[in-house]
Amino acid sequence: MPEGHVLHRLALAFGELFGGHVVEVSSPQGRFAAGAELIDGWRLVATDAHGKHLFLGFAPPDAGVASEAARGEATGAGEYIALAQQGPGAEPAGLRWLRVHLGLYGSWTFDGDPEFHAPHSIGAPRRRVGEEERGLPSREAPSADGDGWQVPEPRGQVRARLVVGHGVADLTGPSACEIVDVAAKHAVHARLGPDPLRADGDVEDFVSRVRRRRRPIGDLLMDQSIIAGVGNIYRAEALYRARVHPWRLGVNVPPARLREIWHDLVALMTDGMDTGEIVTTDPHDRREENDHWYVYHRSGKPCLRCDSTIVEDLMANRRVFWCPREQRRPPRRAQA
Repeated sequence: MPEGHVLHRLALAFGELFGGHVVEVSSPQGRFAAGAELIDGWRLVATDAHGKHLFLGFAPPDAGVASEAARGEATGAGEYIALAQQGPGAEPAGLRWLRVHLGLYGSWTFDGDPEFHAPHSIGAPRRRVGEEERGLPSREAPSADGDGWQVPEPRGQVRARLVVGHGVADLTGPSACEIVDVAAKHAVHARLGPDPLRADGDVEDFVSRVRRRRRPIGDLLMDQSIIAGVGNIYRAEALYRARVHPWRLGVNVPPARLREIWHDLVALMTDGMDTGEIVTTDPHDRREENDHWYVYHRSGKPCLRCDSTIVEDLMANRRVFWCPREQRRPPRRAQA
């Protein structure tokens, strides 16, 4: 499943490429036809992401929002966007949000003319663990007779298609794709924990949520109501870097160590959002060029720092990885 940085990359991409434009929305597959009709021909005025949820905010085409003020969450520009994110009662009249959760198999695929600078796809991995992302295929500039880029035919089961004059984005395989009002959007935020990539992410809120629970810290980091956006890779790597065993109970992890984990996740996930890759190893620890992770998917291999053999176990039906020397297992009483 794509981790949280992927959704923030998508929010940035949509804000930059579609922000301020009137968008043609359809559902070639048909399963989102009713929802697509509600926002077809509307203007994309805001983007947002929280954990593994992407939100695209649409307003009627005559809303009068300048494109420079509709570049999404990253810029923080535009009174319209500021109102849209304040909650029920403050939002502009008629705002509708497209909520997408990619789940295990969802992804967005982009295509467009030579001026449409977008990744080819963002979402579920296809060829390797982690996010796979590559640039758009090369495209020829429009010819002298006016023929240029044409919107391609949908490929596969396209749940939602968003088209502007210079590009297209196709959504396939999501676990959720629906239109919600601002009240429903804020209900989603309310059930999620703090997100390390959001401006409103609160480290002390995270510390408090963890310290109240007698569950393994490795389990808590995957609980989206505790911290939003962390997946199996960031869970394993952040715990290794903090020298915390995944089976240690949250209530027994010192607040200072939890703050260290949070701030490390902020740095790691910000880098992932900027680059499209998850790289958690320090350059001096890498033995091979592709040593991007310390423990994730490295069971049976030597630790990059101490040569101990990386081990794995199942935790809540998900594989969890650690180094037995760098991350000492807590005493049994600390796990009870």
